[in-house]
Amino acid sequence: MKIESYSTEDTFAFGERCGREAKAGQVFCLYGDLGVGKTVFTQGFAKGLGIREPVTSPTFTIVQEYEEGRLPFYHFDVYRISDPEEMYEVGFDEYLESGGVCFIEWAGLIDEILPEERTEITIEKDLSRGFEYRLITRTERKREEERP
Repeated sequence: MKIESYSTEDTFAFGERCGREAKAGQVFCLYGDLGVGKTVFTQGFAKGLGIREPVTSPTFTIVQEYEEGRLPFYHFDVYRISDPEEMYEVGFDEYLESGGVCFIEWAGLIDEILPEERTEITIEKDLSRGFEYRLITRTERKREEERP
């Protein structure tokens, strides 16, 4: 699915829609360069889960937990991770199995430990379409079927 966003409000609204549709145990991986609107999307997502407290990127704490919504929301920012194995020090595997929603910014940095089944959100700028324009792509990744 591809969505064109022409404003921060559009990006927030798509995030909110994704949050309303999120299910227990889902993992969302967020990709995009600095300044593309990942935090705006995340704030919309949190609102869609019913979270009212302010949501900011946990750049220095790696994970921020929000329990007040309809599902627990675990927001990871792995920008400062130098080795994917560091994620196990914060209990990454336990979060994945918690029944909440895991949301991972800069997911490409820990690609080798991500679950096969996940939702990938990629946000891209295209300055030829305007400063506020973003192309947001949502891709569902499923487990590969075992082959005989």
